[in-house]
Amino acid sequence: MSRWFKHIAVVLTITLALGACSRVGLAYRNLDVIIPWTLSDYLDMNGEQKSWLDERLKEHLSWHCTTQLPGYLDWLDRLQTMIATNQVSDAALQSRTHEAEQAIAETAREITPSAIELLQGLDDKQVAEMNEAFAKDQRKRQEVYLKPSLDQQIKERGERMEKRLNDWLGPLSTNQRQRVTTWSSALGDQNTQWIANRAHWQKQFSAAVAQRQSPQFPQRIETLLVNRESLWTPAYRQAFADTEAQARSLFVDLMADSTPNQRARLLKKIEGVRKDFSDLKCLKTAKQG
Repeated sequence: MSRWFKHIAVVLTITLALGACSRVGLAYRNLDVIIPWTLSDYLDMNGEQKSWLDERLKEHLSWHCTTQLPGYLDWLDRLQTMIATNQVSDAALQSRTHEAEQAIAETAREITPSAIELLQGLDDKQVAEMNEAFAKDQRKRQEVYLKPSLDQQIKERGERMEKRLNDWLGPLSTNQRQRVTTWSSALGDQNTQWIANRAHWQKQFSAAVAQRQSPQFPQRIETLLVNRESLWTPAYRQAFADTEAQARSLFVDLMADSTPNQRARLLKKIEGVRKDFSDLKCLKTAKQG
């Protein structure tokens, strides 16, 4: 799943992922912002493959806009209502998270056949390049997230979270900043579990692609892309559950300690994302149809 689940209150997963660009319209033209995986970062595709993929992406975006976006708007409505009525609880956040995970999985299922077809058409050189890109990705993340001491990892994690929260809530109070520090400390060496599991998934993906002409390949890729949690290591499964619980607890506490101005800013930011969705041409066309 997206790295958002590790770094930001779970309730904002889709909102933040889709609002990462200055305009949702820009983000929406990049399908990898919407879905939990991307191939373009790891594959050097030839012209024919790029043209084929561009056409597929147009089809997938059209499907996504007409069938999925209305549900996103409803989800954002529930999110806004929860905040506006001061009903931010652990149970409510679990519900919003489950809904977000279902939405991501549904999109992953839709695009998986295209991924399978693309992967089956790779030559050996492209596969070797993909594997090297995976290795480079692992080295880079180990350098950034594991090389610093544990104390430094905790400090940097807290700083990243505070920076994101400042954007969505405005300046944090002393108590809120302390709560972020406590949250980051509670996660401990979570970076180790996250990166180990990422490497575990990439290794299985590479092994599957090496056998891309086998009859079992489509099912294997579907598992890797749609049901990737089923392949998690036991250690990471527990770590992920703990991380989500810590994120929910953080957000509940931050909201309980928030000012009217902070809540108003958060609602305004979410409304901005909602408006960008509503203004998308494809959605308007679908409503008129």
